[in-house]
Amino acid sequence: MNKNKPLRALLVFVLSITIAMVHAQHNTTELSGQQQGLVKIAASTATGNMDQLHTALHKSLDAGLTQNEIKEALVQLYAYTGFPRSLNAIQVFMSVVDERKSRGIVDATGQAITVNSSTKDKYEQGRKVLEELTQTTQAKPAPGFGEFAPRVDAFLKEHLFADIFASDVLNYQQRELVTIAALASMPGVEAQLKSHIQMGKNTGITQHQLEQLAGIIETNVSTTQANTVRKLIDIPAVPVIKTDMMVRISEIAIQPEYLEAYQAILKEEAAASVAREPGVIAIFPMYQQEDPTQVRIVEIYADKEAYQSHLKTPHFEHYKTSTRPMIKALKLIDMTHIDRDAMLEIFKKLK
Repeated sequence: MNKNKPLRALLVFVLSITIAMVHAQHNTTELSGQQQGLVKIAASTATGNMDQLHTALHKSLDAGLTQNEIKEALVQLYAYTGFPRSLNAIQVFMSVVDERKSRGIVDATGQAITVNSSTKDKYEQGRKVLEELTQTTQAKPAPGFGEFAPRVDAFLKEHLFADIFASDVLNYQQRELVTIAALASMPGVEAQLKSHIQMGKNTGITQHQLEQLAGIIETNVSTTQANTVRKLIDIPAVPVIKTDMMVRISEIAIQPEYLEAYQAILKEEAAASVAREPGVIAIFPMYQQEDPTQVRIVEIYADKEAYQSHLKTPHFEHYKTSTRPMIKALKLIDMTHIDRDAMLEIFKKLK
């Protein structure tokens, strides 16, 4: 009998357990604060939510992202969200940097932004980058759209994956996090999102990190958009309509002399609530045709937590304190649905 057999068997067993543990740890790696910052910056830029972006930029700098890393993310985003939103985001970033300087905060500039072009043939350079990201051979031109519209294929390879990706201030994994977050925040781009999720996995982004990303999208954009990610990574969707969703009708009588001022304040507050708060599904003010001082507001909140959060926002506080002397009477009526599923169809038609 070979006396070494039991020992070898034990070593194989221990080794297999160790590998499994390392693999499990790798797959449960959390998104770092800096990675979460990139996701939030991309989501806010993609949706055009500049107030949310303002907060995300401050927190990202606090988490250790450098100014140049953020600049690179915002430059890259123009290729996915368009120049207007990218430029708006850069303007917000400029104001954040100025704010922090005025408060004596010194943020790291980071690695210098340089473009490292390895070849004069930018199309070939971009094609090779795309091959590395996709881990598949990239034909020249790209089948389908590249043959139909060669210029867009050239822009994709020569500009996005050559010019933009030629700066190594952000690595490929960081760039894919930015892209996935942006695409996850926008409706109608599921095919592109699916491709970039696979590219992200190829760069080392784990299933667990993608689940975290979906959670960030839910908090910062919407449950619907987060569910698009969940569907593509094969995990259960989160119900859009929650069991504790709040529906309320506010019946308000306004002092006639304050009517115009009240309507202006209410209009601003309702718009800010829907734009800035993912948990506010709708705030829809109306008034009676025969008596404009009789105002009715349909309010829908994702859940009670979203409602409590809404009450603490600066725009609601401003509304409450500014309009208090204008209101003659106020009645809050909590409602519940007769046909819950029909609510989704109503909002689909409005879109």
